[in-house]
Amino acid sequence: MGPLWILLAIVGSVAGAVLAIYWTVGLARIIKTITLLPTARHGLALPAPDAAVCVVIPAHNEAAVIGNLIHSLRQQDYKQVRFVLALDRCTDNTAEIARAAAGPDERFEIFEITECPDDWAGKVNAIWTALHRSGHARAAEFLIFADADTTFHPGCVRAATALAVQRQLDLLSLTSTLTCDTWFERLIQPAAAMELMQQYPPLRASRAENRRAFANGQFILFRAAPYWAFGGHETVKDHLLEDLGISRVAAREGLAAALLNADGVLVCRMYHSWPEFRKGWKRIYTECANRKPGRLLRSTWRVRIVYGTLPPLAAAGLLTAALAPLQPSWLAVGTAIVGGYGLLVWLAALAAVYHLAAAPLWSAPLHPLACWRVAGILREAAHDLIHDKPTEWGGRAYSRVSRG
Repeated sequence: MGPLWILLAIVGSVAGAVLAIYWTVGLARIIKTITLLPTARHGLALPAPDAAVCVVIPAHNEAAVIGNLIHSLRQQDYKQVRFVLALDRCTDNTAEIARAAAGPDERFEIFEITECPDDWAGKVNAIWTALHRSGHARAAEFLIFADADTTFHPGCVRAATALAVQRQLDLLSLTSTLTCDTWFERLIQPAAAMELMQQYPPLRASRAENRRAFANGQFILFRAAPYWAFGGHETVKDHLLEDLGISRVAAREGLAAALLNADGVLVCRMYHSWPEFRKGWKRIYTECANRKPGRLLRSTWRVRIVYGTLPPLAAAGLLTAALAPLQPSWLAVGTAIVGGYGLLVWLAALAAVYHLAAAPLWSAPLHPLACWRVAGILREAAHDLIHDKPTEWGGRAYSRVSRG
């Protein structure tokens, strides 16, 4: 047996040991999250509350998806719900499609916003402008902010509102069930979303104290009274990731919050092409890192090493123990046990995460490859900040100043 086999066995054993420790803790946290936090689907079994709800949807050039969204909104089984569409400087036929899809349904108010102040982000300005024009919004006890590329289960509004009432929440956000139709949705998207949840774990985002504030802009429910009291979206008027910003404001104000898995009650197709996917996730990671390139670069290396490199090394060590004539025998047995357990607990944790996300389980073993691509997106985000490259989003270019 040559020294190369021994080295590979030792490296594989170390990688397997790190995997075993890291993912044993990770799997325990996943089980704890599942145990302590309900999903939106649990809300379907709760009694419907007696409260007026207004759903506000900002939309910029969403002709391809606005009809599907409105169809799902019209199917809502909650009687006291109203809808506000804030059409933000659209240059396509979003408005025509929206009006045709809403038809004579008096629950809908549609506002076309034609201007955006220089010191406001487009989406935030659209929301805030529509809120002040809307009679539905002023009369609501709960406000829901959602994206135009979402699809609501018929009981979505009822379930979310019931959960907010039952758990006495001021803010309830749902992590959408993401579509898995394109190659990047099946392979890269689970790893991208998993990295985001590593940074902002749902349990920590749902704590009363020492909260790591986070909300998903695809669906945020606010109790209206505290929302208006702290100043609403005007407090994050220049934020490109307004959901994260407003969740931090809510945490500072002491609002009770929760981040729950939609579990199919809300479905979202985030991006239709690979270039859109890369640009969108760069924006998300940039703002989640508080525009600090150093934090992004640290995440890059963590993703590459812990998620992208250790599993293949543990697998190589396991294969070496199985196929190579390792001597002494205890090295072969030790490599097999440590590497095998590390890979097993890693796959178990991935299977749980992929199942919760409704992602294809067959793509879980390819997670290391996906993580290398996600690390590339993180690195690109850091590079853009360092070189002051503007972020183009929603029809405008935003200069994002690096914060060191």
